[in-house]
Order: sequence, then structure tokens, then C-alpha cells
Amino acid sequence: MDLSIFIQGLIIGFSIAAPVGPIGVLCIRRTLTEGRLSGFVSGLGAATADAVYGSIAGFGLTFISTFLIEQSQWLRLIGGGFLLYLGIRTFLAQTKSMADPESPMVQEVNLTGNYLSTFVLTLTNPLTILSFAAIFAGLGIGSTSSGNYLSAFILVIGVFLGSGCWWFILSGAVGLFRQRFKPDSLIWVNRISGVIIIIFGIIAILSLL
Repeated sequence: MDLSIFIQGLIIGFSIAAPVGPIGVLCIRRTLTEGRLSGFVSGLGAATADAVYGSIAGFGLTFISTFLIEQSQWLRLIGGGFLLYLGIRTFLAQTKSMADPESPMVQEVNLTGNYLSTFVLTLTNPLTILSFAAIFAGLGIGSTSSGNYLSAFILVIGVFLGSGCWWFILSGAVGLFRQRFKPDSLIWVNRISGVIIIIFGIIAILSLL
């Protein structure tokens, strides 16, 4: 394994995941209301999608990237609509009382749904491929020559682990403050998070104009 390429992948994955966006808001909100595992699993969904796009760029699958970029308007429309749905659902969500786990306000944690929602949201931003393509080209990776396949694979693994590392740190750090939030406060976490996610959805849809 080329350690330098792997480290480059870690740095790329971490830096792509770190900027605050709707996925970050979802991760923070789910960590506060559902626990660290829920927030981390949500982040892993985004990390998986980053790895998928990184693979498309890294292995030179131009026919896939071209198709996705050509359909970017539809994908962004779907992503914006999905953000609006998640934002409204988050705004209206009830939160469980951590002091009384048998409370009727208990909200069942759906880890599979958390993972898939962030995975789909990240995939609906096909322009991410352009970022990976530019970065990989700068590193001399992503051509169709077979000699670069191993390097591309190592880099993509690094991207996934680097992105996952960021979500682990974020969910862990936010989780330290979870016990300080009372149920009433968590309701406001849902409402504020919902509004922010709705705004992201509106921006995504308006960008099509």
C-alpha cells in the first residue's frame, strides 16, 4: 500500500466532509435527540456516497459521471425536495424524555433510515464528482490505465475513512453535551434544525432557476 496516497485520501475525505451543510445539521440534531450512534451512522451514509463519487472519478468512469452531471438539475430537484421533506419532518418530530424512556413521546431510532437518508442526500449532488475529478487529476490518479487502479482504490478507501473520521469526531463531540439538554430543549433543537434544513432545500430548488 502506498501510504502517502492513503494519507492524501484521509485528508481529502476529512476536508470534503467538514464544511457545515444539511448533512452536518442532521448529524448534530440526530446526535442530540437520538444519541451518538445515530449521528455517526448518519455521517457514514454521507461518507459512503463520497466514496461512490470518489470511485467514479478515481477509476475514470466518465460515462457515469457525464450522465449524472447531465441529469444534475433533476437530481438537485430531488435532493431539494427531499431536504424539504426531512426539514418538515424534523420540525414536527417529537423527542423522547431521557429521564423517562417509557414516555409516550419516545421516538424509535431508525439507524437504517438515518444511513440511507444521508446517503441519498449526498448522491443528489452530482457536482461532487467534479470536485473529486479535479483533486484526483491533480494527484495524477483517475486515468484509465490499469496501473492507476490500485492507487485509485487506496485513495477512495482513504476518502471514506477520512470522511467517517470527521463524522465520528462530530457526533462524539456533540454527544458530550446531549445530557445537558432537557426534553423541552430538544424540541427546539428539532424546530431549529428543521428550519435550517428547509432553508437548504429551498436554496437547492431556487438554484435551478
